[in-house]
Amino acid sequence: MTNNAALKAVFFDLDGTLIDTAPDLCGTIQDMQKDRGADVTPFEAMEHLSSGGARALLGIGFGLEPGQDEFAKMRLEFLERYEARIAQASFIYAGMEDVLALLEARGLAWGVVTNKPYYLADKLMRELNLFERCAVLIGGDTAEKPKPSPLPCLLASEKVGVAPELSLMVGDDARDIVSGKAAGMRTAAVAYGYIASPIEQWGADFVFSTTKDLHQWLEIGRFDPI
Repeated sequence: MTNNAALKAVFFDLDGTLIDTAPDLCGTIQDMQKDRGADVTPFEAMEHLSSGGARALLGIGFGLEPGQDEFAKMRLEFLERYEARIAQASFIYAGMEDVLALLEARGLAWGVVTNKPYYLADKLMRELNLFERCAVLIGGDTAEKPKPSPLPCLLASEKVGVAPELSLMVGDDARDIVSGKAAGMRTAAVAYGYIASPIEQWGADFVFSTTKDLHQWLEIGRFDPI
C-alpha cells in the first residue's frame, strides 16, 4: 500500500487524542482534595497523566495504588464524581472537527477505541454530539482485553467491516500504537496529547505535532511512513 486512497477507516483514542478531557478528569481529583481539606495538586502537574485514568490520577492526587485499602472506595467515588461532570469543561481538540469532516466527506469510517469504560465514553461522546457520527465506539471493557492488546482494534475493524490493513489507529499513548500495530493497522502518534513517555520510542508509522498536521496529511492523501 503506497497511498491512503486505500485507507477506509480511522480509529481515534479518546482522551488526549480526539477530546481534551483533562480539565474534567483532573478537576475531579481537585474536587476530592478540596472536600478533604487536602493540598490541591496543580493541573499542570497531572494533566499528562490523564490518559491513565483513575489509577494514575489517584496515584498523584492521593498516593494511592491498586491493592491498598482505600483504593477501590476512592476509585468508585472518582468515577461517580467524574461521570457527573464529564463534559463540564472537556472539548474536542481545535482542528479535530475539520479532520472528522474531511473523513466524512470522503466516505471514510471513523470510530473511537479507548480504554475508558464504555459507559463513560458513551456519555462523553453523546454530550459532545459525536456519538451519532462515529461508526463504532470501543470502550476499555468492550473487548476481552483493553489496549495495548490488539483485541479492541480488531473488534473495531470487524464492526465497521474494514480490514485492519486498511485502517489507521491514532493515539497519544504508547498503548495505542502497540495495539494498532499488533492488529495490523498503520499507526499515528499525536504529540499534542497527554504524552507521558518519549513519543519517538513508540514505533508509530507517523507522528503529528498538531491536528492541522494530521488534517493536511489526510487531505494530501499520502500513506507512506514518514
